[in-house]
Amino acid sequence: MKNLIKIVLIVQIMLPTVVSGQFKLMRFDEDYSTYKDSADTFYNSIKYIPLSEKNNNTYLSLGGEARAEFVEFNNEDWGRLGIGSNPFFIQRYAVHADLHLGSRVRVFGQLRSAWENGRKNGPRPIDEDHLNVQNLFIDVDAIKNEKEKLTVRAGRQELDYGSGRLISVREGPNLRLYFDGLKLMYKRGNFKSDAFMMMASEISTGVFDNKPSKSVNLWGSYNTLALPKSGNLEFYYLGIHRKETRFEDGTGDETRHTLGGRFYRYGGGFIYNFEGAYQFGNFNKGTISAWTVSADIGYLFENVKGKPTINLRNDYISGDRNREDGKLGTFNPLYPKGGYFGFNPQIGPVNLIDIHPYATVDLNSKMTVQADVVFNWRYSTQDGVYRPSGSLNLTSMDSKKKYIGTAFLGSFNYKINKFFTFNTGIQYFKTGDFVDDIIENDKDGLFINSRIVFKF
Repeated sequence: MKNLIKIVLIVQIMLPTVVSGQFKLMRFDEDYSTYKDSADTFYNSIKYIPLSEKNNNTYLSLGGEARAEFVEFNNEDWGRLGIGSNPFFIQRYAVHADLHLGSRVRVFGQLRSAWENGRKNGPRPIDEDHLNVQNLFIDVDAIKNEKEKLTVRAGRQELDYGSGRLISVREGPNLRLYFDGLKLMYKRGNFKSDAFMMMASEISTGVFDNKPSKSVNLWGSYNTLALPKSGNLEFYYLGIHRKETRFEDGTGDETRHTLGGRFYRYGGGFIYNFEGAYQFGNFNKGTISAWTVSADIGYLFENVKGKPTINLRNDYISGDRNREDGKLGTFNPLYPKGGYFGFNPQIGPVNLIDIHPYATVDLNSKMTVQADVVFNWRYSTQDGVYRPSGSLNLTSMDSKKKYIGTAFLGSFNYKINKFFTFNTGIQYFKTGDFVDDIIENDKDGLFINSRIVFKF
């Protein structure tokens, strides 16, 4: 730990304390074209490397990140695994290059390496992939003028939409998601529309050994309309095809369509986030009819010291009501972010009713703390409990109990400087009647993590 602190201090001295531009969740969304007039420091000189004396739009930008995280998971899955204390260490490294060939063409590539050490039951599917191509795509602006823009993106790429409820890059876990395919991005005024056809990959832990699927298994359109003063409206259609998907209702091939919308507003004063979606399609020889609705309302006291916020969230997410009726009522969250109901919850957004009050406050300009309480029930007693990824965790075992348990969370985030951030959190899960009913000698769960991230 002392050596890590020394490294942080040394790198802080080497790097400037104030740099224009902002690091984005999706690193390919960053724009360093303005650095052409200020490449007088080492850092600025690697963010904008001119490749043409005649054309300022032809340049190369380099970047990367490193992330180290210590995790302690006590009584994972409420003691069912019999492991008890399970501390481990995970790391993630990435480097990228962004090549701009004039004002209409760019190529973006990124390599990622992720490692896990010390976990008693081995790495989870979200923990380890020693070396992989995370992004490698070409963008071509087919239309580009003052009124509208149409970009065609082809290749390997990350996706992230809305609140991450259905399509997320999944920043929390060690492995971020990616897809191979084609995407069209259109923008005119306050309206944006993406249409895409994608293939997911099967992840292996070695070097360049991930296997992309040979057919399209994710497709859809995501659209956003900014409404001045009132908020933002999103509406979307998403389709998936998966083989051997497992629900409590059974295991089989699934073709599922999702129609949904979201209306939200962030900023000072009253804030809100409303979302609803309906799913239909086919599973095995039956049909699908599933849904979800979510409401998150709160208030940001922007004129109060610390700018505190208070929020109340409520989710209803359908589960299967009758395993014998030939209709699957279990909602599928598709590709959600890990930690939708906390930074590492033990339950995911399937067959769930939750009530979730939370509050945040800025201790100063660099430090933020948040406290959450999440009360969790099963929506249907005929369906089980699912993981954050959407995979089945616990079957119902014909239990009539609904209450799963209560999660208590606290987190602290410290933005050390432009390049370094540190966060730590704790989650205590008090088991409820359902877990007590189906797991013999069950135990409350405790999760603690600390993470430091460096980006350049």
